[in-house]
Amino acid sequence: MSKPHQPRKHARQARARATQEAIVEAAARILEADGASALTTNRIAERAGVSIGSLYQYFPDKRSVIAQLLRRERAALLDDVRAASDGGGDPFAAVGALVDAALRHQFARPAMAMELERVETGLAMDNEEIALAAAIETAIGNILRRLDPQADAATARDVVAICRAIVNTAALAGETDPTRIRERVLRAVIGYLRPPAFSIP
Repeated sequence: MSKPHQPRKHARQARARATQEAIVEAAARILEADGASALTTNRIAERAGVSIGSLYQYFPDKRSVIAQLLRRERAALLDDVRAASDGGGDPFAAVGALVDAALRHQFARPAMAMELERVETGLAMDNEEIALAAAIETAIGNILRRLDPQADAATARDVVAICRAIVNTAALAGETDPTRIRERVLRAVIGYLRPPAFSIP
């Protein structure tokens, strides 16, 4: 099944890739400064420093630009989660790295993250969301099985749900201190996993 809102073409040469990324980053900056209602292809092109014709050379409309931005952010989150999973060592430190990844995703650029959450439901990218969730659950499962060999996919989904619920609720409430949120998420996740003894990593 084809993915919706694809670019017109995938840039291969370095200059073309730089132009495409500049367009996507321009959309990100408009979202975080002025919100989705201010996002138009003309404003994106102006902010990126390219002509509107150049924008349309790469993207058919603003929805495809937003979709590409969303893919970029999701890929960064998945890379961070996989890095936490592949790190080896203390599994509780890996849980801490997992929580840090979730917090970076939400709070590195909080205004942009909030706007993306508002607009992503209208992009019909459900299949990509499902694939992302499956990949994240697999990576988290690798961590959880180091704590409990019986941990299954449901356990991984629960950990994702706990992290998302606390982080998203904190963001919606206007919280800006990831350190305090991290402590709460770790208490919730580690409490759910119920090890016999632990210390917060």
